[in-house]
Amino acid sequence: MTVISATGPGSGAGSSGPGEATLGAPGGAGSAQALQDAVRALRGVADAGAEVLLLAHINPDGDSLGSAIALGLALRRLGARPRVSFDADPFVVPRTLGFLPGQDLLVAPDDLGGRGGAELVVTLDAGSEERLGGLARRLAGPRSLVVDHHASNTLFGDINLVDIAAASTSVLVVRLIDALGVELDQDMATAVYTGLATDTGSFRYAATTPSVHELAARLLATGVRHDLIGRTLWDTHRFGYLKLLGETLQRARLEPEFDLIWTWCTEADLRAAGIGYDEIEAVIDTVRTVSEAEVAVVCKQDGGVWKLSVRSKGAVDVGAVCTALGGGGHRFAAGISSSAPLETVMARFREKIVHAPRLAG
Repeated sequence: MTVISATGPGSGAGSSGPGEATLGAPGGAGSAQALQDAVRALRGVADAGAEVLLLAHINPDGDSLGSAIALGLALRRLGARPRVSFDADPFVVPRTLGFLPGQDLLVAPDDLGGRGGAELVVTLDAGSEERLGGLARRLAGPRSLVVDHHASNTLFGDINLVDIAAASTSVLVVRLIDALGVELDQDMATAVYTGLATDTGSFRYAATTPSVHELAARLLATGVRHDLIGRTLWDTHRFGYLKLLGETLQRARLEPEFDLIWTWCTEADLRAAGIGYDEIEAVIDTVRTVSEAEVAVVCKQDGGVWKLSVRSKGAVDVGAVCTALGGGGHRFAAGISSSAPLETVMARFREKIVHAPRLAG
């Protein structure tokens, strides 16, 4: 496994800045050290029966929230006092993730109390402090562990377990659970499978390797209802979504000179359709199927911010494009947030896409 292992020179309590990072070769010393440091930190809070705060990113997806819950359930089994949170207003689990077990671990940000409660803060699937929103302040004080698989990760923890070759962050969570000696039960496996299926596009994306299928088989053996998970994640929508999907597809713009197709959805659109922001994540999956464009973008208005979901079919490194614009992500799936007007955001995107790295194969 390719792991960025980082342990800062001041890695005790009170240090929240990035440490000195080393990129370990597959199976090399860097990867082993990162995993050992992470397990030691987790084992320490469990043995002490201490509180550990597990943070998913803003408006979490299946990989982020599934990873946080799975690790939380494992730590509770070992005697720790895990709490799971994320920044969202209102603080509600996205409709498509309502089936996840372990939601008794969830605590709203306003109910977390003072900063001194947790002995360890673990972030799941967040490439930077900014992806934690207002909860980033929780990194000040306790020791921090970053678990992630984004190449754009800024290594903002005291310990950074970041595997850019992992298909999902939940893959790393399984490694941690195994190293901690906890047996995967159906609840943990359901949360992990949700993350794995989400980030592999239901096992359709290039990140799907033989080891991914091997892990999926192991998870299914616990009794995971993959059919119900898949139906809830991708095949269940309210009628308002269908109406809004039609409108966003009708206004889509094909720009062959940029090898681009894009569309947008405003807050007024959401109100008219009677659906929530979390319910339009699947729009990009339809837009990206257009054969005449390599890159697909869906711009979604959230308050005074435009959030762009960006996808590539494999020839353009959209992760590099989004990172250059202040966002981040993977080569084939990335995102940007901007408070600039939509026309300005897309103009900047076009400027970068022209010079985007082209990928082989």
